[in-house]
Amino acid sequence: MPVEFSGWEAYCDKSKHLKPGQEPKKSHGYTMYHGTLKTNAPAIISSGFRPSLGGTLGPGVYCSRDINKAMRYPACAPNDRVVLKLRVRVGKVKKIDRQNMNLMTSWHQNGYDTAWLPASVLGLEEDCVFDPKRLTVIGIAHCTDNSVKSSLESLIKQKSQSQDPKEKDLKLCKSCGMQTQDKHTMEKCWSCKASICPFMKNHVCRKKGK
Repeated sequence: MPVEFSGWEAYCDKSKHLKPGQEPKKSHGYTMYHGTLKTNAPAIISSGFRPSLGGTLGPGVYCSRDINKAMRYPACAPNDRVVLKLRVRVGKVKKIDRQNMNLMTSWHQNGYDTAWLPASVLGLEEDCVFDPKRLTVIGIAHCTDNSVKSSLESLIKQKSQSQDPKEKDLKLCKSCGMQTQDKHTMEKCWSCKASICPFMKNHVCRKKGK
């Protein structure tokens, strides 16, 4: 029987937004929101978040995929509030529902990076991320003062342009197209013997079986 296909194709889930009630997947990155005072926003953008010492889900940085949740915090005049748009690398996620209330504030001690409280529990979904380095400010979702919003957006742009020295040394692998510090080791395809990179998202053998 002739072999019609030999090789592989990797599937990458590029979804950034979660549907209501959809559980975050381990190690994925998602768009979420965080409400703060506009006087605090510049420091968060420049230096990162300072985790809360406590809260519904214990210590960590609180955020939500539901902007309506973020719009409720902090308790202040609407014009004093800014809602930051975030990119969150959730890591290992623990769903906190009525069956897991015993882990509501101790999820991190049990090996989880993020706690997810579904909307079905308290009305609006909420996430708590233990390590602030997992959150990156990527935009301003809400700000009533246009001049402040423009200033904050410029700060975000400056922050994104300031690269880590290690990132400047990244090189492009000609085979897989990924940026890497260390040169990828080429391998031989087990079927067609072509020289391939293990990080290629797909490979179709040039030589078909007969």
